[in-house]
Amino acid sequence: MQRIFSGIQPTGVPHLGNYLGAVRNWVRLQHEMESIYCVVDLHAITQPQDPKELAKQTRELAASLLACGIDPAKSLLFHQSAVHAHVRLAWIFTCVARMGWLNRMTQFKDKAGKDRENVSTGLFIYPNLMAADILVYHASHVPVGDDQRQHLELTNDIAQKFNFDTGTEFFKPVEGLIQGPAARVMSLRDGAKKMSKSDASAQSRIDLTDSADEIALKIRRAKTDPEPLPSETEGLEGRPEARNLVGIYAALQDVDHAAVLREHGGKGFGDFKKSLADLLVSQLDPIASETRRLLADPGTVDSILREGARKAAAISTPVAEEAERLVGFLQVG
Repeated sequence: MQRIFSGIQPTGVPHLGNYLGAVRNWVRLQHEMESIYCVVDLHAITQPQDPKELAKQTRELAASLLACGIDPAKSLLFHQSAVHAHVRLAWIFTCVARMGWLNRMTQFKDKAGKDRENVSTGLFIYPNLMAADILVYHASHVPVGDDQRQHLELTNDIAQKFNFDTGTEFFKPVEGLIQGPAARVMSLRDGAKKMSKSDASAQSRIDLTDSADEIALKIRRAKTDPEPLPSETEGLEGRPEARNLVGIYAALQDVDHAAVLREHGGKGFGDFKKSLADLLVSQLDPIASETRRLLADPGTVDSILREGARKAAAISTPVAEEAERLVGFLQVG
């Protein structure tokens, strides 16, 4: 059986980079494989959070995912903290994983920076929880970008060591589904930085609830260079902002960079930006409208999350229970 698991942290309404890099792919994959999608609020608290804001952002993200096309009739959608099997298996994996493995995780080094002695221990061991998220569903595939490949390798290392320690083949290897060329959408203000919610400038990103006027303004103000668009992809070398805008256009049209340049090469950025803004509005405005509708009816969103959690628990609880039995926990229930 082929089963996908993927998760996203609750930072509120997603931005364009989240959509093109992950969410749109999730919508497509739910028609091809059994799909389990999770708002990973347990991962979120590895960084300081305002409790009320975390709950609000969890619901906002769920509403946005539904508006993007995640279909509860085809996929499971739930928030991580509602399914306790994740934590049960994560503790076992924390005892299976080795310090040396976690010390090699580049994302921890990037997030901790020079202040690693003062960050939470959860930030250090969260790859163990990520492994549990995946393996507690016996997922066969995980959609991954470049920044998650190392964690997927660790997931398979943990699974292999668990099997070795217990003399079983309980967990199977997990394969990565590598994202397409739009996996890295960059900041509209700096083509060398990923589009991010943490950027202080709202002009650096397009949120999925931005109005048509906001989208047009942000694209109009997006950083570019004085040269016109090239006619060949080689002409994008050394032009990160131009490459980013062409990449966004290509992803929205489901074509490659070369096709975009055949249509727009030689033009100035003024005309191209107008075409890009029109394309963005045509695709994102329905998502924004549906997100607003769902957020005006939070009971519907909560009901979908509750039902998703119930179904997720039905799959994951037996897996966690068997893992506990295999490591020797007394079964008296």
